[in-house]
Amino acid sequence: MKKLLLVLPLTLAISNIVNAATDDPFYAGARVGVSHISDMDKAVTDVTGFNNDNFAGGIFMGYQITPWFAVEGGYTHLGNAKLKDVHGSYEAQGGDLVGKFSYSLNNNIDLFLKAGSFYYDWNAIGAGVNNSDNGWAATAGVGAEYFINNNISTRVEYQYYNDVGGVDIHFGGVAFVYHWGAPAPVVIPEPVYIDQVTVEKIDPITLTVPFAFDSTAITTGDAKHLVPFEERLNAHPDNTIIIVGHTDSRGSEAYNMQLSKQRAEAVAKEIRAHLNVSADRVLSEGRGELDPIASNDTEAGRAANRRVDIIAPAIEVETVIQVIAE
Repeated sequence: MKKLLLVLPLTLAISNIVNAATDDPFYAGARVGVSHISDMDKAVTDVTGFNNDNFAGGIFMGYQITPWFAVEGGYTHLGNAKLKDVHGSYEAQGGDLVGKFSYSLNNNIDLFLKAGSFYYDWNAIGAGVNNSDNGWAATAGVGAEYFINNNISTRVEYQYYNDVGGVDIHFGGVAFVYHWGAPAPVVIPEPVYIDQVTVEKIDPITLTVPFAFDSTAITTGDAKHLVPFEERLNAHPDNTIIIVGHTDSRGSEAYNMQLSKQRAEAVAKEIRAHLNVSADRVLSEGRGELDPIASNDTEAGRAANRRVDIIAPAIEVETVIQVIAE
């Protein structure tokens, strides 16, 4: 019993730092090995020798209550020790009920300790062989378990049985274990995404800059009107600005065409410098006297026609976002 009391504190000490190597809570197995009987009563050993090493084995079932603790019960036959000088033997068998504490070294290997009780039947077999007995004995064990997969594992173990019919019995062997009962995995379907396309139409921006007669110079006050164009170019890198120059009808058509181009390029150059954009984003062209907006028969009409139109064309902005398909 003193040996068992030394084992129990150790099992409790590691119970808070252990893990399980399988998610299946139920298991059953069989074990085979060799038992060794010690401390046989002198009333027997003074009369005869006996085979203290014998074939042993058993079956067991268990339930994994927590990842590190299981309850295990089963039947164990601890061998039939034949007497050498007397016709007969002593047979030990019974039922185990133990707690199993496991510590996981990695995903495949557990170390474990077992501690509990063994209800034994110590049976004296043969004429003149006495002292059959039954009752409860303390038991404890250690071992290692290797998980081949989630359902199958093997064990190497040693188990000590204290005071079984007056003797101590040591068992060493191997076991084969089958595990089951893990809940079916919850399969969460992968979401299916589709492209949701929205198109936003942005209206054009226009600005008209007037010019003096036969002039290509622009006033500095017109720069403040360029803010909307700057915002458009910054927000939409693919957008452009078109500068179109115009004249009144005085002078030759060829001269007016050239003058309109010069006016348009003067404004384009100023915009490129002011907005710090490349030439391919601010385009210029001249229309001469071809597109009047007022009559050239009056001074007021001719003044209205001497102009440069700054145009940021209408654009359509396409936005694509991914949404989960319903």
